[in-house]
Amino acid sequence: MRNVLAIDIETSIADALQAISHTHPADFVQALKAAHATESGVAARHALLQLLINSKLSAQARRPVCQDTGVVHIYARMGMDVRIRHGDAEATPSLQTLANRAVARAYGCTNNPLRASMIQDPLGTRRNTQDNTPAMVQVELVEGEELAFIVVAKGGGGDVKTRYAMLNPSDSVADWVVSQLPGMGAGWCPPGVLGLGIGGTPEQAMSMAKRALFSPIDMHALLKRGGHIAEEQLRIDVYQRVNALGIGAQGLGGDTTVLDVKVATAASHAALLPVALVPNCAATRFISFEMPDNGPARLPPPDPGTWEGIPDTLPAQEGKRIDLNTLTPTDVATWRAGETLLLSGKLLTGRDAAHKRMADLLTQGQPLPVSLRDRALYYVGPVDPVHGEAVGPAGPTTATRMDKFMPQLLATTGLLVTIGKAERGSIAIDAIKAHGAAYLSAVGGAAYLVAQAIKAARVVAFEDLGMEAIYEFDVRDMPVTVAIDAQGNRVHKVFPLKAAV
Repeated sequence: MRNVLAIDIETSIADALQAISHTHPADFVQALKAAHATESGVAARHALLQLLINSKLSAQARRPVCQDTGVVHIYARMGMDVRIRHGDAEATPSLQTLANRAVARAYGCTNNPLRASMIQDPLGTRRNTQDNTPAMVQVELVEGEELAFIVVAKGGGGDVKTRYAMLNPSDSVADWVVSQLPGMGAGWCPPGVLGLGIGGTPEQAMSMAKRALFSPIDMHALLKRGGHIAEEQLRIDVYQRVNALGIGAQGLGGDTTVLDVKVATAASHAALLPVALVPNCAATRFISFEMPDNGPARLPPPDPGTWEGIPDTLPAQEGKRIDLNTLTPTDVATWRAGETLLLSGKLLTGRDAAHKRMADLLTQGQPLPVSLRDRALYYVGPVDPVHGEAVGPAGPTTATRMDKFMPQLLATTGLLVTIGKAERGSIAIDAIKAHGAAYLSAVGGAAYLVAQAIKAARVVAFEDLGMEAIYEFDVRDMPVTVAIDAQGNRVHKVFPLKAAV
């Protein structure tokens, strides 16, 4: 019988969560480097460069690579001859309790606080739990004395694009997967990895698809030696066909949409072919470790050589410099889809909860707490600042979630510009065109790099919403792309099959 102290498990998980918040797996960085080196699309190549620089700076500063610091998933592989001991007279806590304690410790770390994104009562008040608990825990019981963990911080942008289908046994899995990508849009922040779970039961397929993501990227090695079994052949087929769609990094058009495709299978009913698809975004964060005989797990430090050759800053930006403090509809009318802008001045923020409150106030005929006339609104929920930062990592969130609010906001408030990530649906596009507004795209997954352009920040409304409050940022040369101009022209190479509502 092997004994493991509960506090050592808790500490190991907490340390792992802090480490993955700011340090990408080395294989992911190398895959991004390879994609950047071969990318032919100008906009996609620049987006890949931002992701690489962000990865390097985040690792150096030990600050989150993305403002969405993820839902914590803990996959435990535990031998039947392992006993967890508390070390005192108290009852031994469950793995769920240990995981929750570890999450609270890691996300409340004073040197690197992480954003709390978890809410209680999803159909009611949707109150934030304040410490990102609970963790999602899955336990596999095996023979022997093994105790191993995979610790993951999974962003919401990938999970929201999850797909599931019950195919007929004679259907092509590859055809179905490829058919899903255009409708998924770019809100999952490509390039990333696709996880496929095939077989089993519906819930088993979904779990397999997600867990398949948390293994090393090895597609180039697989391509070199060729696929010898059905799963490997499917991986290659989907990888090549998805990249041939030309969606590219951030949906801007390009050669690399996926860095790898992972497949997990299980026995299933003869009449069924359940298939689940879960993408992992450019904020790939996970680590595997085994518990040692004594003390917490010893996590290997990152190799600085992982980021060799990546610059410390973006090259001198070429683009139209925009003063947000003097913005007019006439200025916005001159912008063209695909154009690079460098934003300076006062920038408001707001995302789901703030939009809902503003919409309710407008419907009730009440004034908003802050004027939106001739202003720009950035869809972001930032991480708390530390050590003199104006704001913590502050990358864009998916714009389509705010689409349904656009007609009312643009018609009644005089709002001119919105900024987010990925494409927009027809409701927003029609409103933007009708009111001579514009939508700008920032790079999702480059949150720490984006935050370097923010020189000051203060909450101006809805402070009780925490990271979803309305802030006012003072930005300097914040790089964005005109994704939809005042004429309704758009730059993204993907478009939802139906508008987000």
